[in-house]
Amino acid sequence: MTQRSATKRPWKDTLVDMLVGVDADTIVIGAGAAGLAAARSLAGRSVRVLVLEARDRVGGRVWSRPVARNATPAELGAEFIHGRGELTVQLLREAGAAAIDTEGEGWTCSKDGELRREDWDLSSTAGIFEAAGALPDDESVDRFLRRFERDRATRETARAARAFVEGFDAADPAIASARAIASEMRSGVDFAIARPLGGYGPMFEHLRNACVAAGVRIWLSTIVRRISWRRGAVAIDMSCGGESQTVHARTAILTLPVGVLRRRGDELAVAFDPNLPDAKIKALQSIEMGHVVKVALWFRSAFWERVRDGRYRDAAFFRCERQSFVTYWTQLPVRSTLVVAWVGGPKAVALSGIAEAELIERALNGFGALLNEPELAREEFEGGLTHDWGGDPFARGAYSYVAVGGGNARAALSAPVDDTMFFAGEATSTDDQDGTVNGALETGERAAAEAATALGVEAR
Repeated sequence: MTQRSATKRPWKDTLVDMLVGVDADTIVIGAGAAGLAAARSLAGRSVRVLVLEARDRVGGRVWSRPVARNATPAELGAEFIHGRGELTVQLLREAGAAAIDTEGEGWTCSKDGELRREDWDLSSTAGIFEAAGALPDDESVDRFLRRFERDRATRETARAARAFVEGFDAADPAIASARAIASEMRSGVDFAIARPLGGYGPMFEHLRNACVAAGVRIWLSTIVRRISWRRGAVAIDMSCGGESQTVHARTAILTLPVGVLRRRGDELAVAFDPNLPDAKIKALQSIEMGHVVKVALWFRSAFWERVRDGRYRDAAFFRCERQSFVTYWTQLPVRSTLVVAWVGGPKAVALSGIAEAELIERALNGFGALLNEPELAREEFEGGLTHDWGGDPFARGAYSYVAVGGGNARAALSAPVDDTMFFAGEATSTDDQDGTVNGALETGERAAAEAATALGVEAR
C-alpha cells in the first residue's frame, strides 16, 4: 500500500468499526532511534508495522549533516555515546561502523582570561550529589547546591556541579530534581563518553534499510493530528501534503518527545480521544525538556592546533562560563577542521529566538576570543550550521530531565495504556539513560516486546 492509497475512514466509536480494514498490527509514531528500533523488532516477529514520521527524514533528534571537505559530518543533534551504549555499539557494527573513545585535553579560561589546562574531575561533581540521595524530600538542584556554595571549602565544586547540570543535562537547576541528578551520577552513564566514527548517519541508514527489508512501511512528512483509542484498537488521523486521512491498527507505539506530547492549543498539538490517563498526564508534567543551542563551525584548517606554538594541538574541549557558548569541542581523536559550540540550560534559553546567522556569528566570535585569535578565526572560517530544537515543532526541546518531585515520572510515562498504546523514547528510560541514543533504542525494543505480547506474538 502506498501512502496516498490508504483508505480514508471516519472514526467510529465501536471496536468492530475500528477494526474494519486495519492498516497495520502496530503503528509506530516517530522514526527516531526508539521508533526505528521498535519497528525493526516487531517486523522481526512478523508483525505488520507502519511508521509515521512528521519530518522528511528518519533520525528524529539525531541529524547528521555533511560538511564540505570534511570526512566528519556536523551532528546537529545527538553526537556522543554515553556509558556502555551496548545496543548502539552493536548497531554501529551491523552498519560497518565503529565507536571510538573521546580523548584529548581540556582547557578552561581562568579569571584573567587565559586558557589553562583543566583539572576538573567528574567524580568530584558526582560526590557532591551523593548527599541528595539521603534528602527526606526532593528539592531542586539550585536549592541543593546553594548550601555547598555558601561553604568556601566546597564552593568551587558546587559551582562546577551547577555548570555540569546546565551544560550536560541541559537543565534549569531551579527546576531539576536533585535526587534524579544524583541517580544519574550513581549509574555511571556520564563517566564514559565515545562517539560513532563518521557520525550517527550510517547507523540510522542501516536501521531504516533493515526496517524496509523486513516489510516496514515508513511514511515521511506525515503529521499525526489525533490519536483515538479503545482497548485493542487505534485510529490515527494524520495529514500529508495537504491531504488528511485516517489509519487503523490494533496497537500503537508513541515515541514522541515530551515537549510534543505536552503541547496543547495549536494546530501541531496531538489530540487524544479519550484523553490520556491522569497518571500519564501527571508524568508529563514532571518531565521537562532541556534547552540547548549547538553550532557546528568548520574552517579551512585546524588553525587552533598551530597557535601558541601548538599549545592546543591535542585540545578536545575548551570551556569558559563567561562566554555565550560555554563549551567548544573538537573531533579528537579524529583530526578535523570541525568545531562544535555548545550551551545548555538557562544560558541556552537566553539565546532563543536569535536568528541562525547571528548564532553562528556569536559562536565564531566566541571561539576566536577564547583563543585570543579573533582575526585568524575569521580568516579560516568557511561555514556553520545550527538547528533550533526548542523551536522545532516536532521536538520542542533537546532532551528530557526530571523536575523536582518527579521521581517516578519516567516509569509512569513508559507504562502501557490498556495493552493498546505503548510509549518509548529517551524520556521513558528508567535506568538513567535518558537523554541518550542508547536509552532511546532500548526503550524502543522494550515497547516492541510489550506490543508483541499484547498482540499474542511470541518473542524471537
